[in-house]
Amino acid sequence: MQIRSMTISDYAEVYALWDATPGVSLNDVDDSIKGIAKYLARNPSTCFVAEQNGIIVGAVLGGHDGRRGTILHLAIANEKKRQGIGSALVDATLAALRNEGIRKVWLLVMGDNTQASIFWEKQGFTLRTDINYRNKVIIGELKDLC
Repeated sequence: MQIRSMTISDYAEVYALWDATPGVSLNDVDDSIKGIAKYLARNPSTCFVAEQNGIIVGAVLGGHDGRRGTILHLAIANEKKRQGIGSALVDATLAALRNEGIRKVWLLVMGDNTQASIFWEKQGFTLRTDINYRNKVIIGELKDLC
């Protein structure tokens, strides 16, 4: 297995992986090829894929705002789970963020995604129960931006 930086040429394969992974929540704007290209341009050294025999079997988006790191859309092909691929992708992302001077990382897990919650706890991420996550679309409707 090889861990390498994600490029926009990986998009179709990575999107298919995300789409096939329960618990990965996608939307038509942020996760479109245009949205991911923008994310990769902003975060060129913190997003990774895992490849085996030329096939992408895992992917993760990592990024930061200069202060806090973020991990998004970690997905592993179902038949490749429990082989250390997720941990290797997380390690690569954390090392890249650390290299950019980021000292704290956050992520979101859907409330009913028990498998992901267990994985992230094993990775050393703690659950915060003292905050409420809020969201607001500020540029039109999502469907208008596609």
